[in-house]
Amino acid sequence: MTTEIQGWPRYHLTAVSEQNPASPPIESPIDPLFTHAASPFIRTEAPAAFPFPSPPSGPAFLPMSTWITYKTQIQFAFALVAFLMVLVGAVTVVEANSDVSWKYYVALVPGLPAGLVIWLFVRSLSRLDEAQRRVQVQAMGFALAATAVLTFGYGFFEGAGWPALNGTFILPIMALLWGVGMVVLSLRIRLRR
Repeated sequence: MTTEIQGWPRYHLTAVSEQNPASPPIESPIDPLFTHAASPFIRTEAPAAFPFPSPPSGPAFLPMSTWITYKTQIQFAFALVAFLMVLVGAVTVVEANSDVSWKYYVALVPGLPAGLVIWLFVRSLSRLDEAQRRVQVQAMGFALAATAVLTFGYGFFEGAGWPALNGTFILPIMALLWGVGMVVLSLRIRLRR
């Protein structure tokens, strides 16, 4: 015989659970790992720290590592200084001895360090990766084209009465424009990333 709940004629006492419906079940299911994978509302914990070895203590400046890192630039700078020193010496000797026949041989002497500069430059280009080589070639192409336009345009001004352009200015103009092209192309690549 079932007893009815007072005031509820159709509900019997055994049919109604005495357990609180708001309380969680005794065993809640475990969420799989991918349930809240991208939720910004769940706080995650940082991974445990891994003890890395400290860097070795020693002198801050290591001349040998500096030489290894900047070897090509140092060699190129020494070759340029040698070229400029020999060039100044050859020009001084040729101007002081303009009557002698051997002045032409002295004028050829700066070609030796100039050849060393060219050899170092080509060697450093061959050691670059594809991206750096592309930037160098584009900068040289810009320098060649811009120097050609500038010198050709200046030739028209010479016809109009401007002073004649000395040919020794062409190489410094080309080197300056090559540097400008390098800076512009490097900035363009860095800003594109």
